[in-house]
Amino acid sequence: MQISPSASLAPYIKSYTVVSIDKDLRDEVFYPSGYIDLIVNISGGAAATIINGKRKNTPDIELLGHLTLPTRLTVAQGTSVLIARIYPYAGTLFFSDPLSEFTNYATDMYDVAKSESRDLYDRIMEADGLHAKINILETYFIQQLKKNEGRVKKATILHELSKQFFMNHHTLDLPALAQDSGLSERYIQKLYLMNMGISPSAFAAVIRFNKSLQMVLNTPESLTAIAYDCGYYDQAHFIKEFKKFTGITPSASRHSLIKNDIDLQQAVNIGF
Repeated sequence: MQISPSASLAPYIKSYTVVSIDKDLRDEVFYPSGYIDLIVNISGGAAATIINGKRKNTPDIELLGHLTLPTRLTVAQGTSVLIARIYPYAGTLFFSDPLSEFTNYATDMYDVAKSESRDLYDRIMEADGLHAKINILETYFIQQLKKNEGRVKKATILHELSKQFFMNHHTLDLPALAQDSGLSERYIQKLYLMNMGISPSAFAAVIRFNKSLQMVLNTPESLTAIAYDCGYYDQAHFIKEFKKFTGITPSASRHSLIKNDIDLQQAVNIGF
C-alpha cells in the first residue's frame, strides 16, 4: 500500500509505503534507488540488512542512507514496515548529521537521537490505524523541516542541479554544470557530499543504473541499445557498472527477472 504525503511535504517526500511479508525471505537483493528511506518496524517482526558484508538487525526505526552497493535483506514472515521514501536532495532537511555518514549504512535512529526517536516510535505504535501512524510521522517531518528551515535553499539548489542529469542523458559534465549554475566545481562536490551523502558522479551513476535496470527488465532492447540510451560509453562499460550495483550481469538480471526496490522486488524509477 502506497500513500502520498501531504502538500507541504510533497516536495521532499515521495511516498509512504507499508510492506507486509507473508513468507520468510532470505538474502533478497535490492539495489541502489537514489532515495533515502526512513523505515519503521510496525509489527515487531525480525529483519536484517547486509551491506558490504556487514549484517545489521533492523531496529524499531532505521534510516537507510544512499546506497551505491547491492544490499541483501532477510525478513521473517509476519513482519510489517512503514517506509517514508525521501527525495535524494531532501534528506538534509530532516536529519542533522552530514548525510555522508549514512551512505551505504542502515542506521539505528536511537543512536542518532535516542530520546526523540524513541518518543516518535512510541507515538506511532500507540496510534490506531495506518493513517493515524502516518499523521504522527508527518508531524515529525514538519517539525524537522521547521527546525532545519535554513537548509531549504541548499536542498533547492541540489534539486535543480540534479535535474540536469536527466536533461543530459544521465551523464555528468561537472565543468559545464558549474558554468551553467554559476557555482564552483568544488562547491558542487561539497554540496552533494554534505547534503546528499554521495558525490555528483556517484548520484549520476545511480540514476543511470536505474534507467538501465528498467529497460533490462521491461523492454526487449539489446544491451548495446540500452547502453547507448542510458549514456554509457559502450556495452562493456554498461555491464561493468550494472554488475557493480547488482552483483550480476544485465543478462542474468533479465533472465531471473530480478526487480529493484525495498518494496521487495517492485521496480521503481527515480523521478523529480
